[in-house]
Amino acid sequence: MSSIAREKKKVSYFREVQNELKKVTWTSKEELISCTKAVIIATFVFGLAIYAVDLLIHGALNGASNLVRMMFG
Repeated sequence: MSSIAREKKKVSYFREVQNELKKVTWTSKEELISCTKAVIIATFVFGLAIYAVDLLIHGALNGASNLVRMMFG
């Protein structure tokens, strides 16, 4: 393939990309901000939930370990 043909292919590709980007419906700034806030809050809540479950499991395993030590020395 000649360099001219490759160059035409590149130009054609970028024109197609440009045409597709014109069809995209972009979100408004307000919608973007509210969705970002929702994601940050959800991440924080799920992080706290995972931390709480981790503490529960840790406590249960420590309790079981102590119980086994008391029973078997």
